[in-house]
Amino acid sequence: MSANARVPALTPPDVLARKGGEPLVCLTAYTTPLARIVDRHCDIVLVGDSVGMVLHGLPSTVGVSLDMMIMHGQAVRRGVERALLVVDMPFGSYEESPEQAFRNAALIMTETGCGAVKLEGGETMERTIRFLTRHGIPVMAHIGLTPQAVNTLGGYKVQGRGDDAFHIQRDAEAVAEAGAFSVVLEKVPATLADRITKTIPIPTIGIGASPTCDGQILVADDMLGMFATFRPKFVKRFAELGDAADAAIASYAREVRSREFPGDVHVFTDRKQGKAE
Repeated sequence: MSANARVPALTPPDVLARKGGEPLVCLTAYTTPLARIVDRHCDIVLVGDSVGMVLHGLPSTVGVSLDMMIMHGQAVRRGVERALLVVDMPFGSYEESPEQAFRNAALIMTETGCGAVKLEGGETMERTIRFLTRHGIPVMAHIGLTPQAVNTLGGYKVQGRGDDAFHIQRDAEAVAEAGAFSVVLEKVPATLADRITKTIPIPTIGIGASPTCDGQILVADDMLGMFATFRPKFVKRFAELGDAADAAIASYAREVRSREFPGDVHVFTDRKQGKAE
């Protein structure tokens, strides 16, 4: 291995070893500045395809491209030193065949320096996950509500209620058997998430699932309160940065219009003041 190779402080085997132990702390990040903050507190930093909706204003994650994921993955990589960096595989980049999935996953890993990729799907992705993991690509799985399938699911609905619970359970078992090192459980009943967590050998990472999952993940912009109207039940807002930003920008606009800003301390004179400006 090269002397200057970048080795993440946390690796997929480290995450796997946390099964049943201290809960894994996970958040999304899409930019270098936020990644630096998240990295100080989290075990896993995910570059989620939610970037398409959060930063690019897309109506769903379906329109997110491979180039978009690579660009944001590179930005986040510059801010991550200790956490495991995982990058989402976007819609259309892995469903066709295991070989297609390998080519695109390998491209994501080589271009971003991430430690793993994440893909959506349970039993239908079992063969693909097995192919990737056997060819050196660590995979985080994602079952339950899979946002890339929103058009076939009929919206962002809770999954795994009633008879459908069996299928979600089987999805969890399938991705674990295929070699995934962890699995995201999104928007499933708590009792189902509890049962899956107890019965599969890999860590479960919940988002709208259960406090007994082996870890939790949220979109950072959601838990920071960047949006005034988007308030899903499973998100706790730990700050209200959207309101703070609105108030700050309103103050800026008011001071510009009143010529209060810029003040004397913000402009330059024709003489040096004894220190660098």
